Parts: sequence; structure tokens; C-alpha cells
Amino acid sequence: MQNNVLILDFGSQYTQLIARRVREQNIYCEIHPFHNIPEDLSSFKAVILSGSPFSVRADDAPHPDLSQIKGKLPLLAVCYGAQYLAHFNGGLVSPSALREYGRAKLSIIAKDSVLFKGITDGSQVWMSHSDTIAELPAGGVRLASTEDVANAAYCIAGEDTYAIQFHPEVYHSTDGAQLLKNFLIDIAQINPTWTPAAFVQTVVQDLKDQLGQDRVVLGLSGGVDSTVAAVLLHKAIGPNLYCIFVNNGLLRKNEFSSVLDQYKDMGLNVKGVDASPQFMTALSGLSDPEAKRKAIGSAFIDVFDQEAHLVEEVHWLAQGTIYPDVIESVSVNGPSATIKSHHNVGGLPDFMKLKIVEPLRMLFKDEVRRVGAQLGIAAELLGRHPFPGPGLAIRILGDITPEKVQILQEVDAIFIDGLRKWDLYDKVWQAGAILLPVQSVGVMGDERTYEKVVALRAVESTDGMTADWVNLPYEFLQETSNLIINRVKGVNRVVYDISSKPPATIEWE
Repeated sequence: MQNNVLILDFGSQYTQLIARRVREQNIYCEIHPFHNIPEDLSSFKAVILSGSPFSVRADDAPHPDLSQIKGKLPLLAVCYGAQYLAHFNGGLVSPSALREYGRAKLSIIAKDSVLFKGITDGSQVWMSHSDTIAELPAGGVRLASTEDVANAAYCIAGEDTYAIQFHPEVYHSTDGAQLLKNFLIDIAQINPTWTPAAFVQTVVQDLKDQLGQDRVVLGLSGGVDSTVAAVLLHKAIGPNLYCIFVNNGLLRKNEFSSVLDQYKDMGLNVKGVDASPQFMTALSGLSDPEAKRKAIGSAFIDVFDQEAHLVEEVHWLAQGTIYPDVIESVSVNGPSATIKSHHNVGGLPDFMKLKIVEPLRMLFKDEVRRVGAQLGIAAELLGRHPFPGPGLAIRILGDITPEKVQILQEVDAIFIDGLRKWDLYDKVWQAGAILLPVQSVGVMGDERTYEKVVALRAVESTDGMTADWVNLPYEFLQETSNLIINRVKGVNRVVYDISSKPPATIEWE
């Protein structure tokens, strides 16, 4: 990878958005925790410091050594980063009179600043901080203010060091993309060469060099990530790739056969394995979400290991790990103790004796789709909604039974088919149904019923890191609810989830 941008993460909820905005400029970047700065910075052309929930005035505030960065590489410090540069370089950071959160209007002091090229007075920005920079650091030159923040942006004289109190990465900052472009292309002079075509060319050659004539097994799921990973690997090593698609009994209705049909014309060597009974046995009596994930993961490894051993001389396991999985597996405050088990990161049990290859591990979800389009994968397949690795097991709250799986498959099929019929499927990033562990009173005909409740969930997002619920038409929801209650025995109530992420998550477990 060339033209790298290093993003140092201080724990901000927006750090991944910074990376996405940089990538949108066709510039490659990587996120590293603030306490894990690479020793060799020669491949990095610029550095960005993220925001943080910490206060620089706190005893436990992140305090990295920037001596090899500041004044030596173009540096953009965002929010906490701007306060950090001020606080530890002769400036003064004080508590704000009021917590400054929300929209603000810029007043640009330095009209000739390259950082603000193409940005006019009154440009809207997004503030989110409880401290304020009362005095600039040594060499600091004010670039912009707002009505409430005197030092909304500054630079350090004689250096390519810039600091901003606001967040250019969020959509509320209307000229945020322009500011980042000014920093990356005009100030850091980085060439925007990070494109799907360049990625495919580089990664295919890397895979050829890495794998040679070795055989590789890949667990296909039918989803976008594993499919794009499979096509990339097939482009690099051809018939030495062996794909295994395991039916865990927790897929959508008829998905096992339909996914196998989709792969028939793609030139991939795919074997379908129906192991539904094995997974149902492993899940028997389990209600805790993490226990269910672990049981599914363990059963999958057993099935996959058995199938992999049927392929002679296999040395590698390919996985569809993507960048959010990688980032979330490393906490800013140390190794995370709560990584969900469905993330691929972390490797395999020792007994499998396979090396890992992850061709997509540096891509966000939307980048995976663009790479898939570059590879010629059908738009219908690339447009599939994300589906959780544990499948319907984490959309059935509580214990799993074959009866519950069948009920949810029927409900889910009505919901998803309805989205397609109403031309809503492609307007939704992810949708599904959740079977709740409650029963409610209903009336059907002249009889009272006491049956199950299902919740429908549909969100819009770019990469799943943040998401808003979709305002589906009332007429669609009415029709879908009626179809579910009339056609799915055991369900007498349908509700719609109107929670956004954050604070909620997309899945319920």
C-alpha cells in the first residue's frame, strides 16, 4: 500500500468516520491506537489525530509521544487532538462554560489558509467537546473561530501542523470533505490512487506471491464479504481454492439451495454441506447470546475441519474479515474483552493447523462492494443485505428450537419478499425480523390467542458502524403485518423497531 495516512485513535466514536472520509478521497489510510504508533513511519505521508471521550486535563488522558510526527509529517489534529497539541505544547485548555455540542458557524480568520481553500464564512461545522482551547500553543496561529469558540482552528507557524476543534468527518460539517481534501492533497501532497482497480491489481498479485501453488479453503456464507474474497482468491489461484458452504440450519428460508444456485455460474469450486442437526444439538438449552455464538462457532469449526480434511494438502484458511472487524478487535484502552464471537479476527484452534489469509481485511463494507463490482460480480449478489454469522440464532431471543427457527424463517421471508415487491429492498441497508421471548394476548375469529411477538427491523447505513431506522411506508408495514399474522401460525403481534445505532445496535443480541 502506498500514500498511507496514519490515523491515531484516542477512542472517539467518530474515528472510523475519519478513515472513511479519507478513503473517499481515494487515499489509503490505517487506524492505529494512540499507544501503538508504528516504529517505522516511512510509508506514511500524513497523520490525523482523532477526537476522544477523555479530557486532556485528566490524569488518565491519552498522552502519546509525537516527537517523530509533529513538525516532521503533515499533521491534522481533530477535537481532542487539537486540545492535546495545545495542552502539551505551551497552550491552555480550560473547561467550557457550557458543553459545546452541535452545529456552529465558522468565521474564517485566515482567508488565505490552504486548509480553508474553497470554504466560506458561515460554513456549518459540528462541535462535540466540554473543554475549550483558551490559549494557543507555542507558534500557534489562529485560523478560524465560531461565535462560542475563539480558537476553532489553528496552525503551527513553520510546520505543516493544523488543528481544528470541530469534526470534519461527520455529515453535519458541510465542508468537512473539502477541508480533508485540502489537508491531504494540497498540504500533504498525497496522490489519490486508492481505487477498486488498483486494489484488485495489488491484492491479486500479493495473493499469488503469498500463496503460490498452495491449496486454500474458504467458508462461504452467501454474503458479500465471503463472495468477494472468494472471487479475488479465485482470480489469484484458480482451482486451488476450495469453497465450503455450511448450512447451520439458521439461514433464511430456502437460502441454502438458492445461494448454491447463485454460485454455479461464477466458476468457483463450491461444496454445500447440510449440518443443520449438528447445530441444533449444539444450541439445545442455550439462551445467553454469547453462549449461542460460541456454540455455533464451535460446531462450525467441527464441520469445517471435517470437510477441510477431505481436501488434500490444504495449508490456508481464507476468511472474509473486513476492516471494522479488525479495528473493533483492538481497544484503545487495551485488548477488548467483549469482542463478539462472530467476528473472524482471532484465528483458529491449534488443531486445525491452517494459516490465515484475509484479502479484505483493510476494506470497509462499501469498499468491498465497489471491489466486487470491479471484479464483475452481479449487482444482485453485491446488493444483498448483511446477515449475521450466527444467523437467526441471534434474532431468536432466548433458546433455539426448530419450531422457532421455522416461524422466524417464514416471518423473515414475508418481510424481505415484501421489501422487494415494494421496491424498498435496495433503499434499506439491512433488514430482518426478531422473534421475541414474550407472548401477547390476541383475538383471531371468535377465539382469544396467546402467541408470539415479532419485531421488524430495517436500517439505513453505509458500513454498519452507525445506522438510522428506515421510515418505511405505513401501507407497507400494514400489509406486511397482516400477511405475517394471517400466514404464520404462532404469531399474533408485529412491532417495528425505531431505534438508531448508537445507542442501540442493529441486531438485538
